[in-house]
Parts: sequence; structure tokens; C-alpha cells
Amino acid sequence: MKPGSFSIRARARSFRFAWQGIVAFLQREHNAWLHFMATVCVITLASLTGLDKTELLALVFAIGFVWVAEMFNTCIEHIMDFVSAEKHPDIKFIKDLSAAAVLIAAITALVTGCIIFIPKLFA
Repeated sequence: MKPGSFSIRARARSFRFAWQGIVAFLQREHNAWLHFMATVCVITLASLTGLDKTELLALVFAIGFVWVAEMFNTCIEHIMDFVSAEKHPDIKFIKDLSAAAVLIAAITALVTGCIIFIPKLFA
């Protein structure tokens, strides 16, 4: 098979690698468990409050946004640690900015959850 041609086997292998990445993320990163527990809580609350499709869609995007931000943050932190074990102000800036992106994603998800759940819980 020539390079660049489509292969079901190669696509399946890429999904297997992605799944291994998710498993490794959950095994190695403490913050992944915090996000996992938050995700379980949101899904449980969503199933108990009877959300409409638009509300569910907003929660799916908010949850995914946080997970992706945390995974990218983890990648950036590990790359920076690989690049230099020494403390450097530019590396600190990069890692702080990456962590800030996760914080913004988490705050966005929290606000989304509050907008959706508070009226339902107090109705």
C-alpha cells in the first residue's frame, strides 16, 4: 500500500492509540480524576433534572471543552519539562498560561452549569 492511502487498519490503530492516551491521562494525572468526578456529577444531575436538547448540548460542549483544555495543558506542561528541567521565566509563563486556559474552560463550564441547573433546582 502506498503512503497516504486510506487504510481501515491504520484508522483503527489510530483510535487505539487515542484510547491509550485517555487511559494514560486518567492513570497519571490527578486533575483528570477531578474532571471525571465533575463530569459524573453533571451527567447525574442532568439525568435527574430532565434537560432539553439545547441544554444537553451546552453541557456536552462545556464538558468537552474542559477535558480538551486539561489534556492540552498536560501536554504543554510535559513538553516544557522535557525541554528544560531548569526553572526558566519563559517556561513558567507558558505553563501558567496553559493552566490559565484550563481555569477559563472550567469557569465557562461552571457558569454554563449554573445557568442550566439553578433555575431547575429552585423551580
